[in-house]
Amino acid sequence: MKTTTVLTLTSLLLASAAPLSAETLRWARSGDALTLDPHAQNEGPTHTIRHQMYEPLIIRDVTGAFEPALATEWAPKEGDPNVWVFKLREGVKFHGGEDFTAEDVVFSFKRAKQENSDMKELIGSITEVRAVDDLTVEIVTDGPNPILPSNLTNLFIMDKGWSEANNTVNVQDFEGGEITYATTHANGTGPYVLQSREPDVKTVMTLNENYWGKEQFPLDVTEIVYTPIQNPATRVAALLSGEIDFLQDMPVQDLDRVNGADGLMVRQAPQNRVIFFGLNVGAEDIEADNVDGKNPLADVRVRKAMSMAINRDAIQKVVMRGQSQPAGMIAPPFVNGWTEEMDAESKTDIEGAKALMAEAGYGDGFSIRLDCPNDRYVNDEPICQAAVGMLGQIGIKVNLDAKPKAQHFPLITDSKTDFYMLGWGVPTYDSEYVFNFLVHGREGDIGTWNNTGFDNDELDAKIKSLASNTDLDARNKDIADIWRVVQDEQLYIPIHHQVLNWGMSEKVDIAVDPEDQPKVKYFKMN
Repeated sequence: MKTTTVLTLTSLLLASAAPLSAETLRWARSGDALTLDPHAQNEGPTHTIRHQMYEPLIIRDVTGAFEPALATEWAPKEGDPNVWVFKLREGVKFHGGEDFTAEDVVFSFKRAKQENSDMKELIGSITEVRAVDDLTVEIVTDGPNPILPSNLTNLFIMDKGWSEANNTVNVQDFEGGEITYATTHANGTGPYVLQSREPDVKTVMTLNENYWGKEQFPLDVTEIVYTPIQNPATRVAALLSGEIDFLQDMPVQDLDRVNGADGLMVRQAPQNRVIFFGLNVGAEDIEADNVDGKNPLADVRVRKAMSMAINRDAIQKVVMRGQSQPAGMIAPPFVNGWTEEMDAESKTDIEGAKALMAEAGYGDGFSIRLDCPNDRYVNDEPICQAAVGMLGQIGIKVNLDAKPKAQHFPLITDSKTDFYMLGWGVPTYDSEYVFNFLVHGREGDIGTWNNTGFDNDELDAKIKSLASNTDLDARNKDIADIWRVVQDEQLYIPIHHQVLNWGMSEKVDIAVDPEDQPKVKYFKMN
């Protein structure tokens, strides 16, 4: 079966490798966008594809600094700190020719707050969005929210009329398997227009000749041919043969090979993402183990023992070939609230871990299933395979179940896994983003990725207060206090911070984005 898959992917690449103009960017990575619906999934590769076609009010450049997109100015309203005023860009049109106005912003924010939206945590503090005029929007929050702009960089704006005409007013129920017009079609204001979409096969986009930023950005690429290639060897072979020009998700074992090839290079940068294991600590009993009537993960001593069994240095050296930074907390160093001290707290200690297991009553160990993606993070399945052996040293027999991200992620959001791998990037560069999704108990539009079962009312209240606390010193103290609880409870087992490696032809000129979200409008083609 694996051989058939590789041959099929190679055939697809060869079929699309006909001579193309220098302005065509042939781009590949390990997985595809989960959906084109702008609000259905808050997932990195999915956002990356959508960023070519849709736009938010504000984006970040490759340095992490804010840059105007569909909004040209934004600031709290004078005399009312509960209101942010956004001035919109004039003369912008959607791909279908429709005018972009404040009405589209109001519609998009309301849509993004729907139950099926995976973006609702980011705008949970918003109580109202109102159009003052065609080019002015006021966003009202439940108390002052000094970091609101940070939450909007992946909040894409849709055309209200197009959505109504194509029955996509409601967000796609991704977890329920729903397919809508917005799943495979797009009508944004972005620099590239969707021409064809074959999920998990190929997506083709062409330059938006009416793009508002034609005088501002290079826009050297006139056509994008995006091909997901799950098999690492096939990805590298496609780059080495010239069938593709730009490769994300470079296999670490092939970095030297690509760097040494004529006409190719690898560009590298730390990524704003941490990889970790999640644990169901809240259930009285779990399905994925062999312990009847109990949940071994509910005992903090077991969780700490599992963390102590993971040899992060060995993973860095052997699995990642040096292309990672061992982590002790589930926040990357880019993020406000990260500290060097907490990030050094995860230590390997097999004997100490065995002692904790015995103290908790599991001296003979237990078995459990580990759910892992195999097409999302750098060496995700090999990391999980390494963890299987490491946990076996303390008596925990791990049954590994690896599958594509499209099947893996719903296990987490639908609470169908007890032990799982997850990676988390922080586009807001603030710990509140981590807490809202991963620490706050599941409650309406918050805590949607918190599959731990952990729920602490006092901590939840402190997390919610972060959105409106304008005393930055007091706010940072609250952030530190929340992290202390997360660390002491060992809600997650941090593994490492990812390092990005982009492989590319020398004709491609682009700086590595720490968000791993290349925006093709910045690309220069030599």
